[in-house]
Amino acid sequence: MAQIIFSEEAYQEIVRRLTRLEAMLKLKQGDPEDVFVDNQEFLQIMNVSKRTAQAWRDQKVIAFSQVGNKIYYRMGDIMKLLEKNRIEANQ
Repeated sequence: MAQIIFSEEAYQEIVRRLTRLEAMLKLKQGDPEDVFVDNQEFLQIMNVSKRTAQAWRDQKVIAFSQVGNKIYYRMGDIMKLLEKNRIEANQ
């Protein structure tokens, strides 16, 4: 196996880049409950129509954020909705 020799400066640059990459990965992974999905993704996840999603928002069944005409839902709120309506199985 061949050895590769780096200057101290090159080594430090590689370490800096790896540290930045690690920080970016941690930021991207984050907490899945804090991830936002748009209305289209919500419709697919819940397998409901636009009208049902609108009714749920009107009835305050699910929390949402609106920026202009765009609707967003937190994955944590979607999971809460599912958990709240969970029916236990008979064992």
